[in-house]
Amino acid sequence: MNDSLNIVTVIQARTGSSRLPNKILLPLANKPLLYRMFERVAASKKRGTIVIATTTDKSDDILKNLCDEYDIKCYRGHPTDLLDRHYQAAKNFNADAVVKIPSDCPLIDPNVIDEVINFFIINYKKFDYVSNLHPPTYPDGNDVEIMSMNALEDAWRNAKKNLEREHTTPYLWENPDKFRIGNVEWESGLDYSMSHRFTIDYEKDYNFIKQVYDELYSVNPIFTLNDILDLLDRKSEIKKINEEYCGVNWYRNHLDELKTITPNQTKII
Repeated sequence: MNDSLNIVTVIQARTGSSRLPNKILLPLANKPLLYRMFERVAASKKRGTIVIATTTDKSDDILKNLCDEYDIKCYRGHPTDLLDRHYQAAKNFNADAVVKIPSDCPLIDPNVIDEVINFFIINYKKFDYVSNLHPPTYPDGNDVEIMSMNALEDAWRNAKKNLEREHTTPYLWENPDKFRIGNVEWESGLDYSMSHRFTIDYEKDYNFIKQVYDELYSVNPIFTLNDILDLLDRKSEIKKINEEYCGVNWYRNHLDELKTITPNQTKII
């Protein structure tokens, strides 16, 4: 196992969400959602250096201030070219490998983060890119991707399509003939990727996530994926809060461009 790798975990964040503005500043257990997100990622044992990568837009000054308040490392980069933002942030912190986690996953399980990173470390030099998304099996909102710095630089230099720049990693997983792609599946054998939604894009998503925090945070601040699933078994009405959006993701707008994504991996609304 290669524990000498300098791993940098990048949490991409901005205030300018069109569907739910300032969603990452909404309160969860009396702190901003982005801080709770950081708190869960920080509970991962393998995450290395955590960096909030936000934009140079003035509207995101508030995120830089939040990072300063909580002593979180911050990098400010391109507003729309997330591939450039990730690459520059990783380069700034001398990464050997880069973990990508979006800021709209405040229920992410640190154990899931460790599983994906650990798989990459154990198989270092065998894979350029590893995720739990191709194909996905975990509930949506446990998104973890890790790639070598060399692979990220290759994408940064050669990716041309807008979706490749905006979504950071498609150039890697859309070119399995060029990059060695690994995937971590949920050890339960279940596939909840289209049936359970733990991410935030809509107001109902926030209501769902807030309810989960209200139920679980005081018992164990780093509650697990199984804790959430047990809660939903006990109180099925919570799951129904945002059920209409289960399976909705950004793929739905690019099915004609994506070679490795099938229509059953997204939901049109």
